[in-house]
Parts: sequence; structure tokens; C-alpha cells
Amino acid sequence: MKRRQFLKSISAVSMASLAGFNCTKTSKSNRPNIVLIYADDLGYGDLSCYGATRVNTPNIDSLAKNGIKFTQAYATAATCTPSRYSLLTGQYAWRKKGTGIAPGDASLLIPTNITTLPSMLGNAGYTCGVVGKWHLGLGEKKPNWNTEIKPGPLEIGFDYSFLIPATGDRVPCVYVENHNVVGLDPSDPITVSFEKNVGNSPTGVSHPEMLKFKGDPQHSNTIVNGVSRIGFMTGGKSAHWVDEDMAVVISSKAVNFIEQNQNSPFFLYFSLHDIHVPRVPNPRFVGKTEMGPRGDAIVQADWCVGEILNVLKKQGLSENTIVIFSSDNGPVLNDGYDDHAEELKGDHKVAGPLRGGKYSSFEGGTRIPLLLQWPSKVKPAISNALVSQVDFLASFAALTKQTLSDKDAPDSIDNLAALLGKDPVGRSHIVEQSAENFINLRKGKWKFIQPGRGPKLNVVKNIETGRDTNPQLYDISTDVGEKLNVADKYPQILQEMETLLQKIRETGDRSLRS
Repeated sequence: MKRRQFLKSISAVSMASLAGFNCTKTSKSNRPNIVLIYADDLGYGDLSCYGATRVNTPNIDSLAKNGIKFTQAYATAATCTPSRYSLLTGQYAWRKKGTGIAPGDASLLIPTNITTLPSMLGNAGYTCGVVGKWHLGLGEKKPNWNTEIKPGPLEIGFDYSFLIPATGDRVPCVYVENHNVVGLDPSDPITVSFEKNVGNSPTGVSHPEMLKFKGDPQHSNTIVNGVSRIGFMTGGKSAHWVDEDMAVVISSKAVNFIEQNQNSPFFLYFSLHDIHVPRVPNPRFVGKTEMGPRGDAIVQADWCVGEILNVLKKQGLSENTIVIFSSDNGPVLNDGYDDHAEELKGDHKVAGPLRGGKYSSFEGGTRIPLLLQWPSKVKPAISNALVSQVDFLASFAALTKQTLSDKDAPDSIDNLAALLGKDPVGRSHIVEQSAENFINLRKGKWKFIQPGRGPKLNVVKNIETGRDTNPQLYDISTDVGEKLNVADKYPQILQEMETLLQKIRETGDRSLRS
């Protein structure tokens, strides 16, 4: 028997003994369930509970009303793969080579011999599942989609997985459940390439008349379901997903996981595809906003959250379940497809008062919505504490009374008090990674962006990158929009920030707190 399975069995027997073998839902109440709902490319200003007026998100807003709404919460990076890596490992992604935005055929990026968020919770007796977007690679080398695909989530601590392997705009356009492609016909094997066209499948270049909307050159390869993707794919037609049904499919799998594991503690990492491109919401959500597919995809994401809240309520699990809602990075409007997100946004401010967005060094790249609800323990509040997703691992280790070794989760600190609303300050500093492993620092009220070469504006995405050959220092307490660079005015503060950032580069962030 594997160690984690043994610990689970011992834990179950112990709890049954304590409860007189009356294994009811209340008898396990001292270990809360944990549900982490992770949106994609959702900005600080994209929710009505964070000030949006052109879109209504009642289910997500209920988390803000009944739990803690954080105003200074951060993903570790301004792009998806590194944020997800850090969240699950407690290590900044820039420390590990190859953790930039992963291609669709990347091998598993997370080593199977390290402590992860699910493996840690598994050792505490939790059943762990991941449903939705993965984008952290699969297999030892480029995966063979026609055989067992491993290592993957099951090899880093999850007990169940149902995945969108990479992103919706990348091939292969299939779901992977545990180790296998769902619905694959062996007589129609899948071939994938990101170097050259394979087979005779139409592309966005060769058959633009088949498209639901046009893609840019990067997104104009193989067409699946009327959408041209990054990369080439042939075969596997019986396994192809339907974009319009994606939210329904993954929500159903998430609900099933909760229903099947309601009688013992569980951790569910529910990783939404919304509002990443291609934005192809289900017909029931089309036209729910005046902002086109992007706005409608936000409404769809809110529905997904509602499905989770409803099943928790139905099963009597709401009171003792920690529900966290957040995003992997800041917002982007134009990201590969002509879905008119820029033209239709009107006065909607995707990043709220923040500057920049996805890919950027400015606050809009990594400061994200974060809501936490735990009705039996946490009182509703608005928190200005500094919190980072890299700390989920150490914080939940503290919650479940586990001790991390010095080698485990080197950048994750126990910030549980702040996450539960008991500490109004939180972290002393936050590391923010923009595109290309470019890291910056928030400390107290100060924000430091190190000097670097490169364009100041990503013209294609219409996002300010934050790059400048001069160092930048902003007083976030009075200049949340990062408009006034005060580096020349506060040279001592600038030096302190540069020194601290260098120390963090050289050693684990957690070691600096001890």
C-alpha cells in the first residue's frame, strides 16, 4: 500500500473511532474540504464585486458577500503556466528552467519527487482531484496521445484528473481523464505537431470560410470545431471537444468529484477555461452582456462557480468547505482571435484601477481577484493584507498540522492567518513575474520594477509591458496606477528593494522569513 493511501486509511479509522463509528458529515468537521476555483485571464476589474458594472457575477459575488474579499492578492506570474507551477509546488517558477508558457506537447513540468499541494493534502487524508485546464505538461517526453499518458497529475499527488491538456487555443483538442484521452477511437489515432502540418486537416489559412472567427497567424493552424488553433493535429475525431460545451463538461466532472467524495475530506482544484481564448461560450450565455464573447464568458465562469456552490449546499458541505476563487494572471483583450473584445468593452476596465495586464510587469499583470469563503470559521470582511498564491501550500500545511522540510515548497510561507482574515498585514513582500522570467518586487507600499530592455508596449496585445532601461519605483499607497516613478526621489528605498530582490533570487523566500 502506498504511504498516502496508508495514511488515509489510518486517518479514516481514527476519525471513525473518535466518532463512535458514526461516520456522518459532521463527524469529520475538524478537517475542512478545500475547493480552489481558478479562472483564466480574469482581471482585477472583471467582476461586479470588484467594481464591474457591465457584467453581473452573482455567484462569485456571493463569495465576496459571505467570505473575505482580498484587495491585494497576487498570482506569482503574469502568464498562466508559471502561476500554476508556483501554486502547486510552492516554488517560484522562474527558479526552474522551462516553466514559461508551455507548448501543447510539453512533458510534465512538475518533478514527481517533490512535495506538491495535492501530495501534502493527500498525506493529511484528503482525496485530491483536478478538473479543467492543466497546461503543466504531460508525460516524460512529448506525449503519445494514443497510449497511457503519464506521468501527469496522478503522479504528483492527485487521485483523479479530468484535463484540458494545455489551453483551448492549442492542439490536441481532446480531454484526458486520468491517463487516457476520453472517447478515442484506436482506429483513428491522434498525431500532433507544433513544427509542421500533419495529415490533411484544414487550417485557418487554407479554409478561412470554415472559421467562426479569424485567428492571428499564430492561431491559424488546424481547425477543430470551427476554430483554428496553435499547432497541427490530425485524427482523434471522436474525441474532439466542442468548445461551446466545455464549461458544462468540466463543471459536471467537478460536481461528480464532490458528490463521490462527500463523506471524507477532499481537495478539488477546479481550473476553469474561461475567460481564455478562444471565447466560445455556450448558447445559453451568448448575449448575456453587451461585451460580446469575452463578457459572456465571464457570465459563464460565474455559472460554473454557481454549480460548485449548489452541489456543496445540496450535500450539506457548505459550512465546512473552504472555497477559494481566483485567477492565474491579469486580463487581456486581444489574444489571438478577432472576437471584438476591445471594441465591445465600452467603459469596462478589465484591470480596474491598475496599469497593465497579462504579460506585464505592472500591477495589472499579477494582482488578481481572490475570494475565500469558509462559513463555519471565517467572517465576511474586506482584507487589504498582502497574499500570494505561492503560499497556499505552506498555509494549508499549517491548517492540516503538517510540517514542511527545508527543501519543500521553498518560496511558500504560512500566511494562513491572513487568508482567514486574522492578520490585516500578511506578507512583507510579493515577488511578481512578468513574461520571459522578468521578476519585480512589491514590499509594503513600494513597487520596484527592475530595469530591462524591450518594447514598452506590446502592440499586438495593446498592453504596456512595464519595460524601461531605468529602474522604476512606485508608491502603491498613493499611486496604484503606477504613473509616477519616484526612483530618483527615494534612492535608499530603491537600493533596499534591489538588495532584497537579489537575496530572494539566491535563496528560498521562506528561508528569509525564519
